[in-house]
Amino acid sequence: MNAKPAHSHRILFLPGASGDPAFWHGVGQRLPSAWEKRFLAWPGLGDQAPNPHVRGFPDLVDLACAELTAPSVVIAQSMGGVVAIELALRMPSLTSHLVLTATSGGVDVTAFGAEDWRAEFLDAYPNTARWILQAKPELQARLHKLDIPTLLLWGSADRISPPAVGRHLEQAIRGARLMVIPGGDHGLGTNQPDRVAAHVQRFLAPGSAPESPFAAHFPA
Repeated sequence: MNAKPAHSHRILFLPGASGDPAFWHGVGQRLPSAWEKRFLAWPGLGDQAPNPHVRGFPDLVDLACAELTAPSVVIAQSMGGVVAIELALRMPSLTSHLVLTATSGGVDVTAFGAEDWRAEFLDAYPNTARWILQAKPELQARLHKLDIPTLLLWGSADRISPPAVGRHLEQAIRGARLMVIPGGDHGLGTNQPDRVAAHVQRFLAPGSAPESPFAAHFPA
């Protein structure tokens, strides 16, 4: 059996409220083929088939934890970023890196000018489980406990999670670095996969993390 490349990674992709694992396929295709990739779906959300055992946000965290069987990079979108933070707080030894895109991070985004996404979401996904519209866990008081290399990726045109949210999380999470992608919106992970994948690869390059802290932003 051939050994994995020295700098291979195991990637766990978490979608947002749509629950659609395909959200991350474009980014996954642009990352090295030698990297092991797992794309999670959220049962009952968006157009995903329901699962009677998934009835609320804690069940999503349990699903993600069950997938974290070896040290992994966790890449998460929007609501999935809240799951990722809960996951990293629960299983820090198996979370090697965090990449959070356009997430609330478990903080009150209305204080940063965020628009309410719920009506538009229900128009797009009328059959989604309604518990997704309820309040998410409040993580502000626990963010300082994260001690994992963290990349924050935001779009400059995101109305649901404005760049101000990313700047707040950059200050709240130890060692986190924020990259704002010009023109990116809330779906930048699927709309701009080339840029997102390039930032992820730089972040995971040997010498970038965790051995050496970030010294400067990467070019957009």
